[in-house]
Amino acid sequence: MIELSVETRHTSEMVEITELVKEAAIKTGVKSGLVAVFTPHTTASIVLFENVDPKLRRDFLEALGRVAPADLDYHHQGENAAAHIKSSLCGVRVVVPMQNAQLMLGEWQGIFLCEFDGPRERKVIVQVIG
Repeated sequence: MIELSVETRHTSEMVEITELVKEAAIKTGVKSGLVAVFTPHTTASIVLFENVDPKLRRDFLEALGRVAPADLDYHHQGENAAAHIKSSLCGVRVVVPMQNAQLMLGEWQGIFLCEFDGPRERKVIVQVIG
């Protein structure tokens, strides 16, 4: 198991971590298996998403903002209820097959950390099951 650190710079953003995950998986020495990527946070997510057009990421975050707007009067005592809801909707982990030390992602897929309550330093845990 390898723990990565990812710095976010905005309240809401998507940070591509595909290469970091790939390097971490290779370091384990396992050539084929499943790569589990997890974040132990309740206001961030890990998702598979299209990795070519950055405008699509903005569209995604704006759509989530319409589902869970930050300016609603939530019952949660903190000011980050919307971030918790977005994280729960998107999930905190993905599992990607790996063969011959290559992540078996689709041509347009990337692994992203979604920040919903930043900026801050986030942990990402990578575990390869061979």
